[in-house]
Amino acid sequence: MRKSLLSQAMRPHARSTMAALVAAMLALSAGAVRAEDPGAAAGHRNAASPVDEFSQQLEAFQKSVPDLTKSIQESTGAIDSSTDVEKARSEIDELRATVSALLGAVSDNGPVSQLGAKALDHIRAKLKALSQDNRFKPEERQFLISQWRKLEVETESATKELDDARAQFAGLLQTLQDNEDFIGELIEIRQAQKALEVIHNLTHQIRESSAQLNRLIGGIKAPGA
Repeated sequence: MRKSLLSQAMRPHARSTMAALVAAMLALSAGAVRAEDPGAAAGHRNAASPVDEFSQQLEAFQKSVPDLTKSIQESTGAIDSSTDVEKARSEIDELRATVSALLGAVSDNGPVSQLGAKALDHIRAKLKALSQDNRFKPEERQFLISQWRKLEVETESATKELDDARAQFAGLLQTLQDNEDFIGELIEIRQAQKALEVIHNLTHQIRESSAQLNRLIGGIKAPGA
């Protein structure tokens, strides 16, 4: 009976001691969390102010201005060039001169048509000279003649291939020459397509700069305004 009364007397003291111990543990735990997570407080201290954000937007816009100015200048020059009729005519004249020179080279009486004949004339002259040349032994002369005759056959075949290629190329050049007016229009269309591409690219750059400028203007307003 005395033991039971003693236990009952000790219970309030035990409860208060346990409560104090729990409170101390919670306090230590909270302190540890604060010690392990300094980022939250630092993040709060380092949060960008409206003035900081405005400064960043202003710097970004200022950096983009020179590039945009350069693009506008280059685009203006590109449009002027692509809409220059004289430039298109000059390109057509240059093409005409190139085609004419090539056609003269590969025509039936042009220099290309004479190349195979010159090579064959040289080989045949060597064969004729070897047949009368006494500087070599009979077997040596026969060997040299056989080599030149083999070369003659191969050169005749190569000359025929060259003549076929020359004739085909000449025909294509003639077709090109006969369609100069149509080709001239195609050249002008190509230039107009380049102008369209320049317009698209400049539009994209201006829209990007507009977005930057819009963010900058938004940063001018005071918070809550």
